[in-house]
Amino acid sequence: MTDRETTLQDIFPACRRLVDSATWPLLTSNVDSHLEGEAAWDRFSEIVVSLAGTLNLPDYLGALAELEFALHRCARMRDLASLDVEKRQLNPSLRILESQWIGLPGVLASKHGQDPAIVPGCDVILVWFDPKRGKTRVQSADDATLTGLKIVSDGLHVGKAALEYRVPLSSLHQAVDKAISKGLVLAPKSRLRRNPAIFEAKEKHLQRFMTARVFTLQWHITQACDLHCRHCYDRSARDVMTLDQAIFVLDELEGFCRDRNVRAKVTFTGGNPLMYPDFDALYLETANRGFPVSILGNPTTRQRLENLLAVQRPTHYQVSLEGLREHNDHIRQAGYFDRVMKFMPLLKDLGIPSQVMLTLTRDNMDQVLQLGKLLSGVTDLFTFNRLSAVGEGAALLMPTPEEYEHFLRTFLQECSDNAVLGLKDNLINIIREEEGLKSFGGCTGFGCGAAFNFVTLLSDGEVHACRKFPSFLGNVFEQGLSRCYDSQAGQRYRAGSAGCRGCELLPSCGGCQAVASSLGLDPHIYRDPYCFRGQAGRRASASDISCSAPSDLK
Repeated sequence: MTDRETTLQDIFPACRRLVDSATWPLLTSNVDSHLEGEAAWDRFSEIVVSLAGTLNLPDYLGALAELEFALHRCARMRDLASLDVEKRQLNPSLRILESQWIGLPGVLASKHGQDPAIVPGCDVILVWFDPKRGKTRVQSADDATLTGLKIVSDGLHVGKAALEYRVPLSSLHQAVDKAISKGLVLAPKSRLRRNPAIFEAKEKHLQRFMTARVFTLQWHITQACDLHCRHCYDRSARDVMTLDQAIFVLDELEGFCRDRNVRAKVTFTGGNPLMYPDFDALYLETANRGFPVSILGNPTTRQRLENLLAVQRPTHYQVSLEGLREHNDHIRQAGYFDRVMKFMPLLKDLGIPSQVMLTLTRDNMDQVLQLGKLLSGVTDLFTFNRLSAVGEGAALLMPTPEEYEHFLRTFLQECSDNAVLGLKDNLINIIREEEGLKSFGGCTGFGCGAAFNFVTLLSDGEVHACRKFPSFLGNVFEQGLSRCYDSQAGQRYRAGSAGCRGCELLPSCGGCQAVASSLGLDPHIYRDPYCFRGQAGRRASASDISCSAPSDLK
């Protein structure tokens, strides 16, 4: 076998496998001897096509040769594909092939005698060197992937594109994110990174909790509410933002995320966010910026929801129930349970993902699983937060740590039988670890993400690490969002509790700083008193827990 035959065989192994030993030399001898290297190999697919009839070759062999040559070229561009970039861009190694045959990528991975059926038809094939996996990859492109590539290559603004083409904003973000995750698009590294001196991710599955690519602004746009719940964190009078001030907040959020190389999400809540006088205008402007929006509010009318849908579909709409009918209406308002149960089918009918949240106390803990059964098939997700005894909620009782641990274990057992039950509390990761399961994202997707991958903004501009307890970082109108985030207070809340240092689960857990604070403990010093993982230190005893709690967020 000649050197040229050997080289061609190395570059086009699938083609060589499909051509018999007698025909292969006849095929390769037609490569112009005056051409060397890339020029000769690039011509090979044309030669295959021209000789297909004469040598009785498979009709698709020329297209396969073109695909294999693209793979060869991508491998030679691995250094360019691994470069750090300052803005999103297509992977320089990416080759997009328009093929008249369907099934070619499968031929590359198959063994002799196991080739998939190759049929005529239009296909778009992507070939690229994936720097994250350190190898060349090939696949047929679906519509979502092509959309993500077009957004990046054409420099399209996601928000404006979603509004213009009437497509869900979240789907465009997902398309781009998917392209980034596959290495088709190179993106600058997120600057939202946890301090490795504090958060040590020894296990590989915990490393994903060290860097956030999405930053959420939980925006309490108004204090106004049509309810007066007994566990409300804050009923204080606060100034209401003007629309111009709210637009300024969006500018701040946009600048913050651009500087940190992350994507923004906005959660509107309150009070009842729909009672903000300029909510429709603010919702439109938020969607126009390309920020996915979720709503945490109360039941509303079909017309109100249709007005929102005319702009952009919320990523989800969350309402709250505090137990079964009698207990819920005692906490929230007479008739509210039935209002919610009537509202949920409306969300489903309009195609809006729904969630139901419960604030867990000693008095409703035994109703959670019963309520979950009632909500099965009614909502997309039902989960809970522990009570933070702040504001008017300080008058309510919390379960003991032992009672709560027993509840969590029972809840997890029920999850396997009821798909609507969702996981949220960070301490669930202790049980998952015991069972040999990987950590899930917990409360914010990063365990306690207070002042890390989210902050709370109140209606008067105050920025807090978390809404559930006093955690003041500054005022967005005075310091700006970046200075609030980078403040010394922000750094302390991001660091979590000193009592959690050395715990392997810290990146995905960190307990709940709000619960610790509401029970009179310094959240920077004491870990969550409900933690039952012994290796990280002593659980706070009843004598450590004060019954006093802050009454407001000032």
